[in-house]
Amino acid sequence: MKSLRSPLSRVLGSGSAKEGTGHWWSQRVSAVALLLLGLWFLCSLQFLPELGHATIVSWLSRPWNAVLMILLVTTVAVHSDLGVRVVIEDYMHQPFVRTVALILVRFAHVLAAAVAAFAVLSIAFGAAG
Repeated sequence: MKSLRSPLSRVLGSGSAKEGTGHWWSQRVSAVALLLLGLWFLCSLQFLPELGHATIVSWLSRPWNAVLMILLVTTVAVHSDLGVRVVIEDYMHQPFVRTVALILVRFAHVLAAAVAAFAVLSIAFGAAG
């Protein structure tokens, strides 16, 4: 049976081309943040006298270093989550498997960021050593 709807009316309402814009911007902003935080991290390590355990713990115990390190690990987790989600959405075609994979990936990234932040806070507040 032939439809009387025009091609335009068939595609209207089937999704907006604007919904990917937020994801695109999130990837770009997180990439710039990673660039800046990565440069801070590398420069900070470069100026340490040595890279021994005691030196790193002392360095990470400083408030600004701990805050910036938490921002770095959180940004890495967010940026990675955005990238892995795109790969899953593009290459997994079975809806149930894709949905489960997206949920597991999000959970794994949140867990990784929480564990990293906890580790930094433990060092910063002297619980690790």
